[in-house]
Amino acid sequence: MDLIVEGIKKAFWLLVTFDPEVIGITLLSLRISGTATLVSLLIGISTGTAIGLSKFPGKRFVVSLVNTGMGLPPVVVGLFVTIFLWRNGPLGFLGILYTPTAMIIAQAVIATPIVMGITLAAIQHLPKELHLQILALGATHLQMVWILIKEAKLPLLAAVMAGFGGVISEVGASIMVGGNIKGYSRVLTTATVMETSRGNFDMAIALGIILLVMTYIINLILTQIQQRERLR
Repeated sequence: MDLIVEGIKKAFWLLVTFDPEVIGITLLSLRISGTATLVSLLIGISTGTAIGLSKFPGKRFVVSLVNTGMGLPPVVVGLFVTIFLWRNGPLGFLGILYTPTAMIIAQAVIATPIVMGITLAAIQHLPKELHLQILALGATHLQMVWILIKEAKLPLLAAVMAGFGGVISEVGASIMVGGNIKGYSRVLTTATVMETSRGNFDMAIALGIILLVMTYIINLILTQIQQRERLR
């Protein structure tokens, strides 16, 4: 119990004193996970919508793959991203392994199936006749897709929260592809693991609390937007 109390005190002290290292780690965490979430939204929403509206042989198999991807183990993602970015790998010429860019790629791979799966379910949950009614009113195909996405905006906001939550709390892939380099690729989760392994539990708890508070604030904002849209 004393460790938790000391961790809370240290977290408060680090925040009120604007500790440069902690602020840098926190901002980097936001930048990496925020960018990865945006990439996953662009790919996941567009692909999920396309699958949901299309009819083709093997659709159930594709949907099962998407649903399986929602539970991708981060360490497996980290392994394959590392292999691809390794100096002898297919993308080794890019020279981005152990950089924030590699971490964004890994986190985007983790978040994309989550966003895609929720989008797919949201689109399929809409009335089957809705897209036909929209087209009958003279809308183009692109306009129809945009209207359907707007109709499914509440679950899509849940997809944003799920995608962001899945990557901001991820640690395995981030360590594997980022290297946990101080001042360069160290984020809140990897720093927490490092401090725990060193026995610095007060610092680890402080970083954990900062991560929890930051995640809560972001999700609170998104929830407020979601619930405000629901009341309209």
